[in-house]
Amino acid sequence: MAAKRAFEIAFVGLKQGVHEFNYTVNDKFFVEKGDPDFTNCTANIKLLLDKKSSFMLLKFEIGGKADVICDRCGNPLGMDIWDEFSMLVKLVENPDEMNAQEEDPDVFYISRTESHIDVANWIYEFVLLSFPLQKLCSPDEMGGPQCNKEVLEKLKNMEAKEEQTNANQLWKGLDQFRKTKKERTKK
Repeated sequence: MAAKRAFEIAFVGLKQGVHEFNYTVNDKFFVEKGDPDFTNCTANIKLLLDKKSSFMLLKFEIGGKADVICDRCGNPLGMDIWDEFSMLVKLVENPDEMNAQEEDPDVFYISRTESHIDVANWIYEFVLLSFPLQKLCSPDEMGGPQCNKEVLEKLKNMEAKEEQTNANQLWKGLDQFRKTKKERTKK
């Protein structure tokens, strides 16, 4: 229970202005929320909460490291992660209705009667979004000692076969066109 409360911020007792919170999350945090496609993750989150009278601006700065699998060669790859995200949290009378209508994912509504805000789900999402869509060895490492040379060779062979098949399909269509044209000229 104490671990879950670590991500709750009692904003009611905070004075207006900027407040800093720091979090460190690891694999255990991610496994509890879902099955991540990385391992050995250590992410450091710096959260700047700018409290105003009727809203809060949250700025998340994500940094860290994790082990992922290269999408090209399938070998393990160490990756640095870094990104920044902002959230606007507004205090309103009817938060459920407002959240249902809000189209901007960076705006969230909570009740004026709330005293705490839980940032765990945002931390989870923002760390996941800090990874690139394609996790690849860098161009200077591609084919280097870190890459799986067998997989790269198979990919090269598959590309060559696909190009040959595509070329044959192109000529097959042109041959069909040529036959149709000859039939029309004979008539």
